[in-house]
Amino acid sequence: MTTPVDFSDPDRARDLARVLQTLTPADPFKIVHVCGTHEMAITRNGLRSFLPDGVDLLEGPGCPVCVTPAADIDAAIEIARSGAVLCTFGDMMRVPGSRQSLDGARSEGHDVRTVLSAADAVAAAQESDRDVVFFAVGFETTAPMTAAILLDDPPANLSVLASHKQIPQAMAALLDLPGSRIGGYLAPGHVSTIIGTRPYDAWLGTRRIPIVVGGFEPLDILYALGLILRQNRDRSPRVENGYPRAVDAEGNLAALRLIDEVFETADARWRGIGTIPDSGYRLRSAFADRDARSRFTLDLPPERDEIPGCRCPDVLTARAVPSDCPLFGNRCTPLTPVGPCMVGSEGACSIWFRYGGRESL
Repeated sequence: MTTPVDFSDPDRARDLARVLQTLTPADPFKIVHVCGTHEMAITRNGLRSFLPDGVDLLEGPGCPVCVTPAADIDAAIEIARSGAVLCTFGDMMRVPGSRQSLDGARSEGHDVRTVLSAADAVAAAQESDRDVVFFAVGFETTAPMTAAILLDDPPANLSVLASHKQIPQAMAALLDLPGSRIGGYLAPGHVSTIIGTRPYDAWLGTRRIPIVVGGFEPLDILYALGLILRQNRDRSPRVENGYPRAVDAEGNLAALRLIDEVFETADARWRGIGTIPDSGYRLRSAFADRDARSRFTLDLPPERDEIPGCRCPDVLTARAVPSDCPLFGNRCTPLTPVGPCMVGSEGACSIWFRYGGRESL
């Protein structure tokens, strides 16, 4: 009988740490990941302490609510002010728009509701005679759920304000930002279960940097980091799957079919980055009657993504860590968040505030 592997085994983690030391690069080397779950596991388990000297590991735009632009939040607020029921995930409630947050709109008496799933928005529409709008955010992992409700003959009063985004295109865009200096990518496990590994070849294959898909347990992450450093040592950059028990090259074909049937690729704005070509999803014309942007007349304020003194744009582009921000832990805490990185549970600032200081597994 095979003994199950304990993916949090400290002894095995220390063995992997010794392997990492043998792969120490000659020059400073920055690895970037784009997944809040990765950041939580890395920070909570003190995995940065296992890295060789000169190797930095930073989170990029891996928090979906953090990268949602102020303009989309402004649109959601205007929809709620029109008298519709606005449903979205709890993390979105306190993310700042140009003038206020959805939580602020709710405090004014507008019907803004927290839901746990897209299906909850359908239930709200079934129980109401008013327009109900699902503010749909997230990466390729949540887009299939939004697509599924639109394909399942939802109530006529339900529409969607879509703000879904695609990760590989953002990873490619970060490489062109001044000061990015990214040596390798730890690619997200959750997204990769949906899209597989092929899109990284398509968007990043010509950039010649190591890209390794990793899981979420401590040993998964340390193993993936070792593969990145080995590729760097051997000067053999490529897309490599370090999470084969959950990810393959093709991805989840059923989920991809759902996305393709309902959405088409479009340019998208990312908070802290700007517009990235072909990095978002918009509803296909067959679903135009379900598009909240078409159903409602929106009079939006001038967009204001920047927050004075807040370094979220630098954190979201992996050009700073949370402690580099003068507001972190002072004016900006989970109870009094200033920027989106402290609001979202997958935001680096929120995670560092909750789990910072852990030095070992």
